[in-house]
Amino acid sequence: MELGKQIKFYRERDGLSQERLAEKIYVSRQSISNWENERSYPDIHNILQLSVLFNVSLDELVKGDVDMMKQEVGRNQMNFWAKGMMAGGLLMALSIGPALKFLGLWGLLIPLLFSIVMFVSAIQSERLKKKNNIQTYSEILAYMENKEVDEEKLKKERENLGKNTILMMLASAGFALLFIGLGFIVFLF
Repeated sequence: MELGKQIKFYRERDGLSQERLAEKIYVSRQSISNWENERSYPDIHNILQLSVLFNVSLDELVKGDVDMMKQEVGRNQMNFWAKGMMAGGLLMALSIGPALKFLGLWGLLIPLLFSIVMFVSAIQSERLKKKNNIQTYSEILAYMENKEVDEEKLKKERENLGKNTILMMLASAGFALLFIGLGFIVFLF
């Protein structure tokens, strides 16, 4: 990440306008704008002042926030595996009937392949959740949107986590049985 983007990130993080930041480090608002748009760069004295003002190390300010980049990569991976899980499940459900009707019992290999895609995606998604210490739906949404989690809501969700997990498993099994049943009905007719 370049210095201009870092200055803008920390300025916005701290709720400062360009004008207010300029006042705090005794430069013009235009200087801040030029730094953020990379038309010019602050001198070492101003970089030190920005580091102190934003309460970050020089490395974080100059090199960029490595953790922020890791989170972005994690969010992209989470999106990828979530899409794989949904696509695998949908294609599995939609392919059962036609596969049975046109290919017989051997046709069940097609939905089986889609279910493998769905399960691999689910496992990878769970690994990412564990790696980032995410347990509840609110935490997933906050992670994906790079926001803070409401601690009170999080506490309630964690209390109900076991019960909700069982309900989700039962609902998933019910839908799977429904689609398999529909596939066999289509196969019979």
